[in-house]
Amino acid sequence: MRAVIQRVKSSAVKVEGKIVGAIGPGLLVLLGVGEEDNGDDLAYLLEKLPFLRIFEDDQGKMNLSLLDVKGEVLAVSQFTLYADTRKGRRPGFSQAAGPDKGNAYYEAFVEGLRRQGITVATGVFQAHMEVELVNDGPVTIVMDTKNR
Repeated sequence: MRAVIQRVKSSAVKVEGKIVGAIGPGLLVLLGVGEEDNGDDLAYLLEKLPFLRIFEDDQGKMNLSLLDVKGEVLAVSQFTLYADTRKGRRPGFSQAAGPDKGNAYYEAFVEGLRRQGITVATGVFQAHMEVELVNDGPVTIVMDTKNR
């Protein structure tokens, strides 16, 4: 699984001009599921993400986690994180999971965060979405569960 994690002051996602998910301070997570991903990848991401110390403490050091600051998550499914741009000019997406698997893992990711007491807002799977964010820092982390 691949995740682009952005620390935000706020974030929202719109579908057909209507806000379907919004958060205050926390993380915008763009999540891609790969064809090769399995339950171990999901577990790794759910164990790692809430505890990443990427929020500032009183001294301005990144020492606090999402759980420490009681931040929220906006999770947006994004298969394009598996774009293969090595050949030609049009990206290929053959490494991305199909819609059934992609949605199942996306939903499991959201539910896994909620079970940890995290407030999670979502986009709409396979919809054309507009994502707004007020980046905080900016702090952007890219995680690939195959690189552990």
